[in-house]
Amino acid sequence: MLENWTVLPTRLPLVVRRCHACGAERFRAGGEFRVNANHKLLDVWLLALCVRCDETVKLSVLERVTVRSVRPDLLDRLHGNDPALAAEVLQDAVVRRRNRVALDWDDAWRLDTGRSGPPDAEVLDVAVRFTARIPVRPLRLIAEGCDLPRAEVERLVEAGKVVSAVRLTGKVTGSFTFTLKRD
Repeated sequence: MLENWTVLPTRLPLVVRRCHACGAERFRAGGEFRVNANHKLLDVWLLALCVRCDETVKLSVLERVTVRSVRPDLLDRLHGNDPALAAEVLQDAVVRRRNRVALDWDDAWRLDTGRSGPPDAEVLDVAVRFTARIPVRPLRLIAEGCDLPRAEVERLVEAGKVVSAVRLTGKVTGSFTFTLKRD
């Protein structure tokens, strides 16, 4: 029986960066942008607040770009504080590298299996699809989707009853498939 599972974000991930005011390690981005024009040049930042002291940090999105080089629809989304654009910006590896930040996806995603209880089939073929680049361990997804303890899933992998083309012990951020055989 083929099932389709989807990994969905539930909120924006936390930004991992040290706060200079209180020393906390996490910031939350609310989807607000600051656009500053200096003659014909634009600077754009994504604003994030410290989870402990609400200190604001500006994550550089665009630096000294000409106004004409920015698409009008993108400029409208920046001025409108589009939360979907904030999610896109946080997913951009160039922006993360430029600002020296990482993302914390803990408690920021959920797994939608399309059913209400555990699977009852003896052989289960599953296609897992990600709607955002969320790093998750496949073993955790299988355990959550099949309503099994993670140790039981590890035992099934070692016994050859869970088969996949991707490595199940690391983290994945893209779609994959697996087959679970129960005996």
